[in-house]
Amino acid sequence: MRISTRGKNAIKLMVDLATYNHGEPVRLRNIAKRQNISEKYLEQIVAVLNKAALVKSIRGAHGGYILNYPPEKYTVGQILKAVEGDLSPTDCVGENGTVCENKGTCVSYRLWEKLDTAINDVLEGITLADMLEWQNELLIDQYVI
Repeated sequence: MRISTRGKNAIKLMVDLATYNHGEPVRLRNIAKRQNISEKYLEQIVAVLNKAALVKSIRGAHGGYILNYPPEKYTVGQILKAVEGDLSPTDCVGENGTVCENKGTCVSYRLWEKLDTAINDVLEGITLADMLEWQNELLIDQYVI
């Protein structure tokens, strides 16, 4: 399994929205500048996140995007699955796994199943709020008097 640039940028976008969530919609132009990501590329990502009901689009002169829920309600897995689809390491395991004829006799199946469980446990165990906390820790570590 490899997380694509799209998945990594979706996480950056969501962390940015959570960071700058002060009651007003956040403009993609501002996120693009802060994250050094093309605004056009962010438009594609945010469209998927909007369709998955993870963000809300606000139209108008003071429009932009806001989170639909508090940061602690989002998991990294939820965000990645919205933009990446199935995150399973092979086709024979996971939510959308194909039925494997050799499941009962394939020693590798058990490995893939354990790996799939481990991946999902990590991704579903980390929230957007956790990511904000990590970001704040990094900022504190970088603060020099």
